[in-house]
Amino acid sequence: KQGWLAPAWPVEHGGTGWSEVERHIFQEELARGGAPSTSPFGVSMVGPVIYTFGSDAQKQYYLPRIANNIEWWCQGYSEPGAGSDLASLQTRAERDGDHYVINGQKTWTTYANYADMIFCLVRTSSEGKIQEGISFLLIDMKSPGIEIHPIRTVDGGSEVNSVFFTDVRVPAANRVGEENKGWTYAKFLLGHERGTVANSAASKQQIVKLKEIAAAERAGGRFLIDDPDFKREIAEVEIALTALEYTDLRYLMASAKGQPVGAEVSMLKVRATEIQQRISQLLMQALGYYANPHIPEALDYGWNEDPIGADYAPALAPQYFNKRKTSIYGGSNEIQRNILAKMVLGL
Repeated sequence: KQGWLAPAWPVEHGGTGWSEVERHIFQEELARGGAPSTSPFGVSMVGPVIYTFGSDAQKQYYLPRIANNIEWWCQGYSEPGAGSDLASLQTRAERDGDHYVINGQKTWTTYANYADMIFCLVRTSSEGKIQEGISFLLIDMKSPGIEIHPIRTVDGGSEVNSVFFTDVRVPAANRVGEENKGWTYAKFLLGHERGTVANSAASKQQIVKLKEIAAAERAGGRFLIDDPDFKREIAEVEIALTALEYTDLRYLMASAKGQPVGAEVSMLKVRATEIQQRISQLLMQALGYYANPHIPEALDYGWNEDPIGADYAPALAPQYFNKRKTSIYGGSNEIQRNILAKMVLGL
């Protein structure tokens, strides 16, 4: 009722209408209070696309369901042959009366095994530039012809999946915006995805956790928090996080004023993921050999087995491995550096 699940949305669509600063403070308080995070695919990604480019019927039907967390969404972008080079996607949508018939495969689809809906980039034309033949569809995951194959990852989880489409019929009314204009909407969405990846509030709380662990663990006859070298490493990552937060705030304020957003989004994505990975590495380092056992079940709700070492030890290895993927999804950091080289250095 308060619109807190969608704090970045306008009031007329079920959000709060808060300013950028108010939303930043809200996220800080949620992280400080240990509140569970929400899946970004509905509220942070497809929701803004629908209220910006969608039809009135799409807004009336989907936005309340997203804002009230009635439906789970997943993102159908990457394919086996189209990841960083997303415009090369080959999943086809052929028009058949008032429907599209979808055939192809998406991969690395996070939460597809739980999702009710998928927003999907499909190829509706092979003419012209490859970016010009892409459309943006909203597809019911219960549609006949959809198969989901979980992918087991190194952290022991299976949150990512391959999704296969075989003659899946999708109403043409589920196309967002114009046919063959989906690349425009995809770039808009990617800006939201990379812009939210900074998540400095969550990283701050991870540093708080790191300091607590360092204050409890001993090394060389003293607490780790008193070790000059480890204290320096904590300080370095904390300084980097502060710089990231200020850059994020400048980006948010510029965006709120309608100023064009340039290289900041790519810079935020690179630095945020590097910091997240560094914190997870320091957490592992602080626990020493107690962090070595890889117990992915420790992340499951209700897991109550006796840990090896401290209570906080079992989850660290799965979290460390899970963080390795942050520099890949949403446009790999290598691609982001290429974007920075082009936009900032003119290379």
